[in-house]
Amino acid sequence: MFRNNYGRDNFSDKGPSAPINVGDEYDVKIEDVGRDGDGIARIEGFVVFVSGAKLGDEVKIKINSTRRNFGFADIVEDVE
Repeated sequence: MFRNNYGRDNFSDKGPSAPINVGDEYDVKIEDVGRDGDGIARIEGFVVFVSGAKLGDEVKIKINSTRRNFGFADIVEDVE
């Protein structure tokens, strides 16, 4: 069995990369609300939590952080 330098068997911590990058800006519609009250948008199916956004808002966001399965963004301006 193959063993990498970290002692894990055939394991990659990276996983698939996010379709977004820190600093990118997007026009999005908030489709849902997370349990902490952040708005949720989807970019190419990728979940982005938007601080201060409400359900139905159409806003321009700037990505400030990404994880393997989701990202975080702040509102740059209202699109409406």
